[in-house]
Amino acid sequence: QSNPSQLDGTASTPLIKAIRIVGGFLDGAEIDLSTGLNCIIGGRGTGKTTVLELVRFVFAGPTTLEGEGESSRRVESLLAHNLGGGRVEATVATRDGIEFVVTRSFGEEPIVLDADRKPTEISLRRGGILQVDVYSQNEIESIADCGSSQLALLDNFETEAIEKVSEEIRSVEHALDTNAGTIGPLQSQIASLAEELAALPSVEEKLKGYADPGGKDVDGVDRAHTLKALRDREKRAVSGIAEFLSEYAVALSEVRGRIKGGVREAFADGVRGGPNAQAIDTIRKIVGDCGTEVDAALASCVDLVKRTRKAVLSADEDLSLAHDQQELDFQAIMDKHQKARSQAAERSRLERLRNDLLAKQRTRDERIRRLEDVLSERKELLERLSDLRNTRFAIRRGIAERITGAMSGNIRVTVTEAGDRRHYRRLLEDALRNNRLKQGVVADKLTSAFWPAQLAEIIRAGDLHRLVNEAELNSEQAQKVVEALKESKALLDLESVELSDLPRIELKVGDEFRESQRLSKGQKCTTILPILLLESERPLLIDQPEDNIDNGYIVECVVRSIARIKATRQLIFVTHNPNIPVLGDAERVFVLAADERKARVARQGTVDECRDEIVSLLEGGDEAFRCRHERYGGRS
Repeated sequence: QSNPSQLDGTASTPLIKAIRIVGGFLDGAEIDLSTGLNCIIGGRGTGKTTVLELVRFVFAGPTTLEGEGESSRRVESLLAHNLGGGRVEATVATRDGIEFVVTRSFGEEPIVLDADRKPTEISLRRGGILQVDVYSQNEIESIADCGSSQLALLDNFETEAIEKVSEEIRSVEHALDTNAGTIGPLQSQIASLAEELAALPSVEEKLKGYADPGGKDVDGVDRAHTLKALRDREKRAVSGIAEFLSEYAVALSEVRGRIKGGVREAFADGVRGGPNAQAIDTIRKIVGDCGTEVDAALASCVDLVKRTRKAVLSADEDLSLAHDQQELDFQAIMDKHQKARSQAAERSRLERLRNDLLAKQRTRDERIRRLEDVLSERKELLERLSDLRNTRFAIRRGIAERITGAMSGNIRVTVTEAGDRRHYRRLLEDALRNNRLKQGVVADKLTSAFWPAQLAEIIRAGDLHRLVNEAELNSEQAQKVVEALKESKALLDLESVELSDLPRIELKVGDEFRESQRLSKGQKCTTILPILLLESERPLLIDQPEDNIDNGYIVECVVRSIARIKATRQLIFVTHNPNIPVLGDAERVFVLAADERKARVARQGTVDECRDEIVSLLEGGDEAFRCRHERYGGRS
């Protein structure tokens, strides 16, 4: 990458050019940032951390680490207290050198303005013009302790690729959820119809008993009954389509006026009386005209459906006359045969019952076909979901390998695919609750023994043997697990539940690598900080990177990393350590000062231009600096 040192419209790396604060504790503060290393220094209570959090805030707001709810609330309180009713603005330059201004007030969404301060349609939450990496005080240590934060850290190295795959994953997961919502009702309907259809063989057997024992169709009695049954089916079909058309006309009528009603509701609160009345009226008219056209089209459709139903009923009158004549012919045949006449009523009842059951059989068969289609769709979605998750894992594995390769053998990063089973365990716990089970213990055993899809197959098969032998449940527990899951939505959820990739960041201590969660505070910081300081085009902001780290490491690692990357990555550090601005040769130092009411930028410039403030604030003053120099010099 080339050095983006000139902000002349040809920048190769995105940059924050300036921060401007209006209102609140830092009202009037203007911070003109350099392309390389920027250091913010000052005494306690001068707003250094506030500046960093305001930058995070303007680029879409605070992020919450897992388990850090209290920290998030603290940041929210800090912003509310120090920004008040004011706003913060950031002037930025894209990698193409195009400038924008991002402005945001507390409680509002960011607004992106062009170079002429005209609002644009750009949204920061969709990737926007600039992404920044911001790490608050103690957040580096928190990353070392939290797997999901480590995963987010890795994803930052391939944001666009990860987000593209993740968006597809979310889309497939949504489709699967919709799919699952269809399967349950279809299965219930099929089961209910199957219960009713159990009577069909008995009805057909009874009807066979009415046939002539010799197999002869005496005066067409059997045929007459067959035609009578057909007439019943014809009546059902015509009655059904007439009822359907009636319901459809009502449904269409109920939709009429929806758009106009929506317009009335949306613009009911005096919206039309403001300075934007003309624009509001234009929008209102556009939607209102749409409503008028839709209502006219719907009225035409309703009229067509009603005319169709009327035509169906008119044709049904002719059909009814034909049925009446055919019924007279049927009765004439029955009159000729005393036995057939005595059986006619019961036989007709059975024919009607069979027709009803045959209609339900057709409905059941249609539901079965529909279920097969839904299950086939589900299979394809699950395969797609698996492929996408594998793709995302491959990206993360590549990131981990690149980081490990850049760490000179001292830090090792690996990722285990689908290694985090917490969502899976939580799903089982919820599904097993209220089943007189120690759901936590049972869920632990199941998640350890089976992959989710395996468990779903076992539950469907009712395989108690595997639950007992492989998950080490007792027979009563196994039975309750099957009963709890077999008919629940959780069984479908098992097929798609997220098993997150599990990162592992390790530091070499002596001859062995030790996982980050097992390290001391200082070791955690010396493990995570070098990863943050790898090359990236995203501006990097850290609050007190020197926390819990000795000066030797600051000089050997942090300062060297700064020297390596500041030509290609903008750095903004809040610091109390003089080695960072001095040995890091900061291009810009900002000195904050404050009284009880307000903070300000007391001075900004190069390290040489801010020498006195660096000595006073970071070295403890001239006298302390001189004494240390003399003592160290005497020893040398």
